[in-house]
Amino acid sequence: MKKFAVAAGLLASLTPIAASAETVVVTADKMVDVLTGREVDSPAVFIEDGRITSIADARTVRWADTVRHINLSGKTILPGLIDMHVHLTSLAEVGGYQGLRYTDSFWTAVGVANAKKTLKAGFTTVRNVGASDFGDVGLKQAIEGGYVEGPRIVPAGYAIGATGGHCDEGGLPPSMDVKQPSVVNGPEEARAKVRWLHKYGARAIKICATGGVFSLGDGVGTQQLTLEEMKAIADEAHMLGLKVAAHAHGDEGIRTAILAGIDTIEHCSLAGDETIKLAAQKKTWFDMDIYNDDYILATGTANGTEQESLDKEKMIGRLQRETFRKAVKAGVPMLFGTDAGVYPHGDNGKQFAKMVEWGMTPLQAIQAATVSSAKALGQEGDVGAIAVGRYGDIIAVAGDPLKDVTVLEHVTDVVKGGKLVD
Repeated sequence: MKKFAVAAGLLASLTPIAASAETVVVTADKMVDVLTGREVDSPAVFIEDGRITSIADARTVRWADTVRHINLSGKTILPGLIDMHVHLTSLAEVGGYQGLRYTDSFWTAVGVANAKKTLKAGFTTVRNVGASDFGDVGLKQAIEGGYVEGPRIVPAGYAIGATGGHCDEGGLPPSMDVKQPSVVNGPEEARAKVRWLHKYGARAIKICATGGVFSLGDGVGTQQLTLEEMKAIADEAHMLGLKVAAHAHGDEGIRTAILAGIDTIEHCSLAGDETIKLAAQKKTWFDMDIYNDDYILATGTANGTEQESLDKEKMIGRLQRETFRKAVKAGVPMLFGTDAGVYPHGDNGKQFAKMVEWGMTPLQAIQAATVSSAKALGQEGDVGAIAVGRYGDIIAVAGDPLKDVTVLEHVTDVVKGGKLVD
């Protein structure tokens, strides 16, 4: 009992002292209302205790001298952006076997820098779908405590996969084999793994339903978890109030994940027409990282990427973008997820232009990264729109993103919870 008392005392000493309530007003030339798809002239957004309390017309409303004014004159404001697929504790610049040169804690340390880059790029909320040693949980706690800067994080901890699958670290000889914490074999192990992840801070669950580009020795589209395993994970997670994301490139794995009740399908590269139709019918979210192919192919093996992985990317990159176009046209609900960590953090906004190039309107792409992603997270009351009751998470750009979505690659100002990010 003594050690628990000491731990409790230590935690108490680390708890930040709550600041007094402050009212903030953010004004700008225009605001994109993602709920209606309209632009609003001269918005004045009032924020108290981190949440939006009212939205008025800056040309007519008046406020007390005690209200802190964030003046974004000449700019357009939008809700803070959401990236549904990031790996904050990964680096695109260190790939393949090069990662073995670094000690385990290195990855959490670089996660601090990546979190700040992500926030400054305008992404005030992210879902981190895979991190060793619960590094994403630690980042979340440090950000919420005010010790480091970064976005709101929905952490998944370890990603669940099968022995020898995409989420089982491969490429080493049997003499160095260690069962990864993420590995399961059978529905009961899968169910228990969800409980374990939830116990230690996971607030979303990630599974590897098929092979992948950066896992060695497997087929990128081959299914690796059974329907029974996926269903056990989905059922257990939903009972605990968690959403489930499935890494899935191959058609059969995508279809099985949809039938198992998985909430969001990641990548979706090789989804066939019938599977796309099923996703539209079931209203299963597709979360497709269609920008990073440019970076992977441009850098080749320079960052340590194995030729095997590069060959896989060459095989699926174009096909994934064609699948994206088909899914948008078929009415599949779409999200914004970039797989940041496979390409440099902070460049998340470059995906908007690709989404428009491959079938979306600028508004649809923006809604994918705001209101839709908030809904998929089950956080539509907190994030994803500039609306009363939600967090005061606001970004500003110089230009009209509904006409030129590339302005979202150059966010000029970020407000998180009513506080201007330096």
